[in-house]
Amino acid sequence: MYVVIGLTGILAGVISGIVGTGSSIMLLPALTYTFGPKTAIPVMAISAIVGNISRVILWRKDINIRAFLLYAVPGIPAAILGANTLWEMPARLSNICIGTFFFLLIPLRHYARCRAFTLSSMQLALAGALTGFLTGVVFSTGPLTIPVFAGFGLVKGALLSTEAAASFAIYFAKASTFSAIGAMPWPVLFSGLLVGSTLAAGMLIGKKFVIKMSETYFNRLIDILLFLAGISLFWNSAKGD
Repeated sequence: MYVVIGLTGILAGVISGIVGTGSSIMLLPALTYTFGPKTAIPVMAISAIVGNISRVILWRKDINIRAFLLYAVPGIPAAILGANTLWEMPARLSNICIGTFFFLLIPLRHYARCRAFTLSSMQLALAGALTGFLTGVVFSTGPLTIPVFAGFGLVKGALLSTEAAASFAIYFAKASTFSAIGAMPWPVLFSGLLVGSTLAAGMLIGKKFVIKMSETYFNRLIDILLFLAGISLFWNSAKGD
């Protein structure tokens, strides 16, 4: 399973480095199967920090500071609240909530893209608070945050770098919360850093080798990943019975 996680992490890093999302969706089922849902949550939080740092470094010159602050300032306390909420949940309920959210993201993504909505500064701040809390509770909102920053007018490098910087801030707050409540022992921290290193390696590959992927194909791929991840989490929840 560690080999599978490593290979999945590299592939997830390649996809995430190119399109800005997808790593958590691909890794979560494997981490949940290997570590259990409670341990998988802080492991993925640490690996997400490493992965987002890598994306920030790769696209550091394109970060939109204003958009980052508008999103992260309300998002950080909301993520802390969400992480505390998540940790108090039973493992089975946690699996169900995350799986359900992955299923709901499929129509939400298509709705947001078809409407081609635009966000004001106040709306971006409200979106930061909402998605920050959801990230704390349901583990990953990458497929939702990309349309949020795109709606604020960011594209290409600015979109990838700013979303990565904002996600880093949110996941750092979430990981710090886990550490404060005693959910981040050294083995968990080490596992998260190890998984994060595979994500970083994949992102470097994605940066070096430009992979051409049509928007239609990418959206179908993300939908498939969301569906399979949701099915996997519901399966783990059912096994808990």
